[in-house]
Amino acid sequence: MKWAPVLLVCAGLAAACHPGPIVNSHPNKVGGTIAGIVKTADSAVAVPGRKVSVVEVKTGERHDTTTGTNGGYTIQVPEGTYRFEIELREGETLAKQPDETHINNSDLDASRDFVITTRAAGRFQPLS
Repeated sequence: MKWAPVLLVCAGLAAACHPGPIVNSHPNKVGGTIAGIVKTADSAVAVPGRKVSVVEVKTGERHDTTTGTNGGYTIQVPEGTYRFEIELREGETLAKQPDETHINNSDLDASRDFVITTRAAGRFQPLS
């Protein structure tokens, strides 16, 4: 019973030092994931080592990645609406490009694929 006043003082000090409810003033910026594959007109031929960018249409915030050996890419992004860009080399053009996409928290937007072709002698040819 002689410890009751000491415990009461400690509890009062602990309550006075507590800053209040814990509020996350910097929420996690990552809203979801965008993924896809960069390939050629011959779907068996992947395009590794290409820079893929997604740009948030309202803010212009850019997120970049590079395709893997299978041509695949993934990018984690905050919530928002994004347009797609890809690095092309001389003579290349896009046969297929993903449309804009809106990402919400925890979304996985897969199959945002690109198809690249090359122009040779006035006609398009698959990359080899």
